[in-house]
Amino acid sequence: DIDGENLNVSILGMPEENDWILHAPYSDKSLLRNFLAYELARDMGRYASRTRFCELVINGDYKGLYIFMEKIKRDNNRVDISKLEPDETSGDDLTGGYIIKVDKWDGENNDGWLSDPPLPENYGTWYQYHYPKPDEIVQEQQNYIIDYITDFENLIASESYNEPDSGYYNFVNLESFIDVSIINEISKNVDAYRLSAYMYKDKDSEDGRLTMGPIWDYNLAFGNADYFEGQDNTGWVLDINLPSEDPFWIPFWWYRIWDDETFRNAFNQRWQELRQTVFSEEYIMNMIDSTIAVIDEAQVRNFQRWPI
Repeated sequence: DIDGENLNVSILGMPEENDWILHAPYSDKSLLRNFLAYELARDMGRYASRTRFCELVINGDYKGLYIFMEKIKRDNNRVDISKLEPDETSGDDLTGGYIIKVDKWDGENNDGWLSDPPLPENYGTWYQYHYPKPDEIVQEQQNYIIDYITDFENLIASESYNEPDSGYYNFVNLESFIDVSIINEISKNVDAYRLSAYMYKDKDSEDGRLTMGPIWDYNLAFGNADYFEGQDNTGWVLDINLPSEDPFWIPFWWYRIWDDETFRNAFNQRWQELRQTVFSEEYIMNMIDSTIAVIDEAQVRNFQRWPI
């Protein structure tokens, strides 16, 4: 507003908010990949950033085709979890909501912690505070979410992690882990599981389980990478042998969860259901065709402006 304070507005028909992203899909010559991934995730019933294609002009200078999208944040219309104020440091208030992510650690305001690997053959995982932001989260809240993730890692590392009653099934939103894994694998996302990997936790009184998502950053998915087998349309991302010098490992708990027969059976059942609907070839091809129709003229102007 006129005083420089946040002003929530609806833009291009999307719900009111004040944080938005103008995304230039320069590394994706189809210009479609993030749009497609987020559309599919929402059609699966998961929240993913709403998007609109637009052409950007700044002071008369044509900048090309962009995707206007929602920034991942806590909001009733985005990641719908409880608001966590700095003075909420005890009881049920302290238990949520939190958004954390596994990601690269460059950039600003991305503080977090490195977990201690509970299994000797595994690496620790670098977690970052996303909500509350690193410069806003207080010590009690940091301690709580670190302890919570430590308990999760220790549970997954235990021999009884997949016991029906005492295992991880009541600790996590298993359906969210399945859905994120499905869209990672169908898109052969080279960043899957280990980068731009968000997860969140609400207050215990609402739903204290660890929930995977929202998905983010699929610009290098769907065959758009010539490394880590990204160009190969067969095989599983989880089975890729990452080089030892790469510092961004897939968290060990993904492998443990995939070793669980109950998870694999549930994954297969969900996959078979989706193949009849939003992951049928006809559905996906129609989505691609309809999107191409929207940007048909704009993409020509974009590549005239940026002949790449």
